[in-house]
Amino acid sequence: MQSTGGSKRVTIADVARSAGVSTSAVSKVLNNAYGVSPAMRERVRTAMADLGYRPHAAARGMRGRTYTLGVLLASIRNAFYADLLDGMNAALRDTEYALFLGSSGSSEMADQTRLIHAMVDRQMDGLILIAPAVRRTEVVRLAAEVPTVVIGHHDPSPAYDCVVNQDGTGVDLVIDHLVGLGHRDIAHLSHPTVRGTQWEQRPEHHVRAAYRAAMDRHGLADLARIEHSGYSDEGGYRGARELLTSARPPTAIFAGADVAATGVFRAAAELGLRIPEDLSLAGYNNTSVAALAPVSLTSTTRRAP
Repeated sequence: MQSTGGSKRVTIADVARSAGVSTSAVSKVLNNAYGVSPAMRERVRTAMADLGYRPHAAARGMRGRTYTLGVLLASIRNAFYADLLDGMNAALRDTEYALFLGSSGSSEMADQTRLIHAMVDRQMDGLILIAPAVRRTEVVRLAAEVPTVVIGHHDPSPAYDCVVNQDGTGVDLVIDHLVGLGHRDIAHLSHPTVRGTQWEQRPEHHVRAAYRAAMDRHGLADLARIEHSGYSDEGGYRGARELLTSARPPTAIFAGADVAATGVFRAAAELGLRIPEDLSLAGYNNTSVAALAPVSLTSTTRRAP
């Protein structure tokens, strides 16, 4: 918060004096309360801007609102998460809310649980949890205290809201496309199941089931193969190396996340394989990375209506 003389903190009283209104009028403007005329609102906001006043976050929290939202994700390296954050920022641009990001750097339950507790302890007004590895019972408990949105998991609950893809339709588009190109031996790179979290419908579960169903629909069930190597560049690299050096290397790979598909490019290059001439590759999530000219990755996602 800026000060008027370099040492004194600008207060709500300073704003009131500058705007020629009462401190209660300033409070009403800060809280977007009813009963404030447009002219008064403009005077107060002008005074706030001139003085460099910003509301004290801790004081606002004591009054019941901090105008902060906590976002939990496993890694900042996944371009899909970056796309989600862009959407959140766009939705909040004309509001007083600010996003605070918690990246655990892993899918470890303990690391993510610690971050969520830190967000709740700082009285954030809401939580947005992207494919959390936190135990589901803990999410339900915290959601009773703080409004919570879970992105990715298909496990419904009256305690929190869910935002999910139509993964079955999205995967069908990928497999239909690859089969249409003449492929039969299509392998899938998936993410290892995180044990003990109580989430029964994680996104990778739905994508794996949809992949098996699509292969079966095309009469290719016996050729279906899943490598649980992880949704990361390194995971995609390791999974692709395992598949492409096996006794029966696939002619096409479907990566369950675009970030894993980037690792397939590296593995294929090391093995002297060209994409798409020698190996077809498709990702999932349709991130901004897929559209880059040097990558030009086939990718899809299917948003829920």
